Amino acid sequence: MSAPFVIAVPAKGRLQENAQRLFARAGLELVKPRGARDYRGTIADLPDIEVAYLSAAEITDLLAQGMVHFGVTGEDLVREMIPDADAKVVLIDALGFGHANVVVAVPQSWIDVYSMADLDDVATAFRLKHNRKMRVATKYSNLTRAFFSAHGVTDYRIVASSGATEGAPAAGTAELIVDITTTGATLTANALKVIEDGVILRSQANLVATRSALWGESERASARIVLDRLAAEARGRAFREVRARFPGCDETLIAQARERFGVTSPFGGPTSSGMVTLHCPPAHVHAFASFLREHGAAAVTVADLDHVFARDNSLYAKLEAALAG
Repeated sequence: MSAPFVIAVPAKGRLQENAQRLFARAGLELVKPRGARDYRGTIADLPDIEVAYLSAAEITDLLAQGMVHFGVTGEDLVREMIPDADAKVVLIDALGFGHANVVVAVPQSWIDVYSMADLDDVATAFRLKHNRKMRVATKYSNLTRAFFSAHGVTDYRIVASSGATEGAPAAGTAELIVDITTTGATLTANALKVIEDGVILRSQANLVATRSALWGESERASARIVLDRLAAEARGRAFREVRARFPGCDETLIAQARERFGVTSPFGGPTSSGMVTLHCPPAHVHAFASFLREHGAAAVTVADLDHVFARDNSLYAKLEAALAG
């Protein structure tokens, strides 16, 4: 009996709630047959797929080892925890939640430090004055080393942070920090500021696939089903269905609509009676409806789209290309 196809999702918190909602919208209902406290589950109509509930860090570690096929975790953890990450995993899709930035933050009192170049000058002056290197408190040592190296900053040493990193400068255990932030409010409350070119990574939750898991025919079939539903839900969210019928509706008019409003025509051009069904980005719906009425439409209907299934599955194609490479 073959091992199951495993998707790892966060076990608690907002990441878990957002992941559950995302999968549910795509028709992939995550269920725990043995109760809410169980750390193993399934997808309602896909019994060959197992869901593992873990911390985001555990998910990242198992992806690196090839112990799960898919995982929902932050790009910041992927880049920090997995050396040469792109050779070991594939970031299939950014999921639109779990946004946070990994940043370099210095005390607000450092009024002359605006850039990494300024920080390099300060680091050199600090070493000459104090006969030691400036300390950087962080949980992101690998990202910090790579970023500082890219900016030519060498006069520093990393102090591993096991608690609230933003408190390190005030506590006297470090001169500056590299940490993750969403709004910046916590940094401000601790009298810190992000330097202008100090954003190391703009992170969010991603659906990540491992390259080193078993990817046989059955595993690829499971991946195709999951990615097909996720892609269809994303397409549905990206468009509204717009329908109208009027004699002046022709290919020339539709071509203008594509150019001005980004509409697509999934079912071809207008019929002989002038009926047309188009997909329009939500932000342009009103302008597009006005455009159609200006050209003769007496009424325009707009409807939400739950899913739009296309022949081509760009998410699965991305996975296949990565596994082939």
